[in-house]
Amino acid sequence: MDSQFTPRINGARLWQSLMDLGALGATPKGGVCRIALTEDDRKGRDLVASWCREAGLDVRVDEIGNVFARRAGTDPTAPAVATGSHIDTQPSGGKFDGNFGVLAGLEVMRTLNDLGIATRAPLEVAIWTNEEGTRFTPVMMGSGVFAGVFDAEFARRQQDRDGVSVGDALAAIGYRGTQRAGEVPGGMYSAYFEAHIEQGPVLEAAGLPIGVVSGALGQQWYDVTVTGQDAHAGPTPLALRHDALLASARMIEAVNRIARDEAPHGRGTVGFLEVTPNSRNVIPGRVDFSVDVRHLSQDGLDRMDAAMRGAFAGIADAAAVDVEIRQVVKFEPCLFAPACVDSVRRAAVGLDLPHMDVVSGAGHDAVYVAQRAPTGMIFVPCKDGISHNELEDALPEHIEAGANVLLRAMLEHAR
Repeated sequence: MDSQFTPRINGARLWQSLMDLGALGATPKGGVCRIALTEDDRKGRDLVASWCREAGLDVRVDEIGNVFARRAGTDPTAPAVATGSHIDTQPSGGKFDGNFGVLAGLEVMRTLNDLGIATRAPLEVAIWTNEEGTRFTPVMMGSGVFAGVFDAEFARRQQDRDGVSVGDALAAIGYRGTQRAGEVPGGMYSAYFEAHIEQGPVLEAAGLPIGVVSGALGQQWYDVTVTGQDAHAGPTPLALRHDALLASARMIEAVNRIARDEAPHGRGTVGFLEVTPNSRNVIPGRVDFSVDVRHLSQDGLDRMDAAMRGAFAGIADAAAVDVEIRQVVKFEPCLFAPACVDSVRRAAVGLDLPHMDVVSGAGHDAVYVAQRAPTGMIFVPCKDGISHNELEDALPEHIEAGANVLLRAMLEHAR
């Protein structure tokens, strides 16, 4: 890019767009509840699609409801440079998770229109369906179908708790498109960038506005059942107990220790615990709990898996209980394309924005898109690292900085 020419996005316009979209499904505490494929989701899609059309973009919808808005390039044969994210939220979500990435992409298009800038390659904004997985599973459904991880028909058959299928919900809101999922006019993207709030505290703690995301942690989730013997809390001596909860507590501590041994990229969390019979004067005879382990490499995940299984077996033997471990989810670690990561870093340097390299601890649509196209991500801080929460917040200057990095990175690839 010409070092003498540095286009900048309209930060006030981007912020207002975020606030306007956040009004759809607004909650009393200032958050957003806009669940995938509901009436509020339709309203959000309609609003953003109308803004895209006003910006002169060509809007199309694929068979799983992903929405794509394209700005033509001067070379119709060139593969597009894309960006995007999602606009569905958690039940008690915020205004920025996902929404920032979509509207930052739209703001890139608006800015280029304002400045009369033509690009050789087309530019495209994607709104991915059902990233959050709140109403329908699997999570990151739209980008997963796009990447070929899930079959479109399989995804459309999935049902919510009321028995409504994805396919029927798409039809009900008018977003069951005809384009085959994964087909891109002109061929697969030459690059894809996703701007996002960090959803963690690292950037804020460092006092930096930009995170250059090198990859995303792989994830493995487990359901664990520990079986002992429920018995009366009074007459049963400690040495003769088969206490499933005591053993589980030691296992939970082991999860934390195993993750600490894999610093800085190891993560270990137990977020669900169910005790049976759950009575104050009965020794627990059964405990069910979840384990979530994450790492930036598959070797790291394998080490954590082996360490967990070994530790749990030893604890179970010492406590005279049985343990069953069932792996229920697996996301491979993702390293983003060096060319895209370097473009994000150069953009931050060129804009004199302080930055640091980070990894994503959460899953994002970019992780699936990376299986089809060179991909990079841009993080900006969120207040107190809070996300998936009505208190989710970000500073306007950080939102503007992230969108300017996105603009510069996309222009580098679109020429």
